[in-house]
Amino acid sequence: MLILDKVNSPEDVKALAFEELEGLAQDIRDTILHKVSTVGGHVGPNLGVVEMTIALHRVFESPKDKIIWDVSHQTYPHKILTGRKFGFMEGHFHDISPYSSQDESVHDFFKVGHTSTSIANALGLAKARDLTDGEGNIIAIIGDGSLSGGLAYEALNNAGDYKGNLIIIVNDNDMSIAENHGGMYRNLQDLRESHGFAEDNIFRAFGLEYFYVKEGNDIAKLVEVFEKFKNINHPILIHIRTEKGHGYLPAVENKEAWHFKGAFDLETGKLASLQPAVRNYNDVIHEVMEKKIAEGSPIIAINGGIPGSFKLKDFAAKHPDRYYDAGIAEQFTITFGGAVAAGGARPIIFHNSTFLQRAYDQMVHDLAANNEPALIMLHGGVISDTAITHQGTLAMTWISNIPNLVYLAPTSEEELIAMMNWALSQNEHPVVIHLPEHGIEHRPSAFSSFSETHYQITKYGKDVALLGLGGLFSNAEKVSSQLDKLGITSTLVNPLHISKLDKSTLKSLAITHKVLATFEDGILDGGFGQKVAGFLGNYEIKVLNFGADKEFNEEVPVPELYERYHLLPELAVKDIIGALA
Repeated sequence: MLILDKVNSPEDVKALAFEELEGLAQDIRDTILHKVSTVGGHVGPNLGVVEMTIALHRVFESPKDKIIWDVSHQTYPHKILTGRKFGFMEGHFHDISPYSSQDESVHDFFKVGHTSTSIANALGLAKARDLTDGEGNIIAIIGDGSLSGGLAYEALNNAGDYKGNLIIIVNDNDMSIAENHGGMYRNLQDLRESHGFAEDNIFRAFGLEYFYVKEGNDIAKLVEVFEKFKNINHPILIHIRTEKGHGYLPAVENKEAWHFKGAFDLETGKLASLQPAVRNYNDVIHEVMEKKIAEGSPIIAINGGIPGSFKLKDFAAKHPDRYYDAGIAEQFTITFGGAVAAGGARPIIFHNSTFLQRAYDQMVHDLAANNEPALIMLHGGVISDTAITHQGTLAMTWISNIPNLVYLAPTSEEELIAMMNWALSQNEHPVVIHLPEHGIEHRPSAFSSFSETHYQITKYGKDVALLGLGGLFSNAEKVSSQLDKLGITSTLVNPLHISKLDKSTLKSLAITHKVLATFEDGILDGGFGQKVAGFLGNYEIKVLNFGADKEFNEEVPVPELYERYHLLPELAVKDIIGALA
């Protein structure tokens, strides 16, 4: 019998004999590895905090004592100990969120998938506890690069001025998603090497009491420390040294690759499905950058702690002086990159959509208001099956409504190259290029510059006009093909631009067609299709918009979402036929 079989709640952890806790740790580690090796998931972050999580639930009384996780990609052990181990069993892997969720358990308090929030959240709960005469400890856990985000500093500053119970745990595994970047991490290294006695101490500088624990994967030591500071009457920061990937050798030896992993063979660590290397849009971007560098252009690639999303480690190895990883600090990358552009260099800032939204004010106030000609390459702003915290479908709505900013949607390799070449040669506007998420496609490029905003018409018909934006142009092509089979002719349009309408072409289409349909890979409200529909409001043409509803989805399969939104070609065709009738 597994020791884990005895545990269904934190109270069961307290009931175990102390000598059983090490066995519990191994059971949890095996349970996590079984799930992530089968369906993929966060490996290293979770394996590194198994002992810490057991000690937390051994000492504290969740949910009266509130444990607040940063990012929450290290909450698998916490979920297992708080009644959700079913989510790690065959047939139930997708029945729980990969991140914390108060909708899922009374032991969670926030939906969190982005960094640097835990201390601010914990401080807010502590203040509410004080105002409502509540009880319990408030514990914030921050690590895996989360300290590099500005919100963490703001919260530390305010925590240093707080007078009540607040326990901040810095889970220091000497890693972010990739390696750490920034001067703060040198201080963490000094503190580790001095066992907490380094003369300079960033946390004491904020006015916080500080305590260092080098045995971060030792349950007995952690229980001792947590017992010591339980019910403390003022803020304390406990700096705990852990090992990312602890207990699974491949994850320890290659911490970055094992931060998140697809399904893999548990014995060898090799991916279960090794796909042959296929050229993709990242490769196209790198080829353009290499060409620009060869031509003498002052290119610099800027990244916010996610180099793997764009293969930037390869670029950094070739051009270390032209690569800047700011750590997980999205706001900084935009203001910094814009200033690089203002200074005459050519920054290319790489972001995933879900993380770029954290820098909304910098996009508006710093980049666009100053018309700094930086180039932003955007991944992931599409309808996807990710967790509620990582959906990128908002991108087209908020980015396209920022003045001065040029927002482009290539559908092919040729268009991507043309757009990058123009963006890196002009000095008038900041530019965002929204990358398609499908494999590389090829079609002649009609893009020349933003000042000449002309849609590309690739096929002419008389009944229906189909505008397929970016990655969903291929969807519009499929709809057009099905309409042809029904004797309904269609004009197929590649808009190229997200932030500016080709009014002349739209007027012409409205006069000569009965129905116009737009297809976009994002939320409809405030998006491209609604802008088109608004412009054509005084024309008799019927306008249909196909895209996502304004909603959050928790790991809903993409085919199910496409069916819900009528993005499947056969469903779109039915709607178009209805509009024609």
